[in-house]
Amino acid sequence: MKDPYSIIIKPHITERSVALSYGDPRIRDERQIVRKYTFVVATSANKIEIQKAIETIYNEGKKADDCIKVASVRTINVSGKTKSRNFRAVGKRSDWKKAIVTLAKGQQLEDYGV
Repeated sequence: MKDPYSIIIKPHITERSVALSYGDPRIRDERQIVRKYTFVVATSANKIEIQKAIETIYNEGKKADDCIKVASVRTINVSGKTKSRNFRAVGKRSDWKKAIVTLAKGQQLEDYGV
């Protein structure tokens, strides 16, 4: 198995991803809120590897009662943009992969970065 820290590169923090991490504002009960978090992941990683890596990283050193459980993982391959360097040369940013991780009801990541 690959190292979890080589699969999960970093959190992908945007306005939309922060809104997803708060859950649905119409739900008042904290135990019923479903939170989603986005991460930049290795392009070769699959959904099962991403799920196990998230659970390994965030459950490290916790008791069984406090462990998080990943409900689902969705992945998106993002194409790199083509950029002009000068009037002759054209460059391209690298392609990358994004994962949207949904946790079980009532769970949240403590040190996500927001």
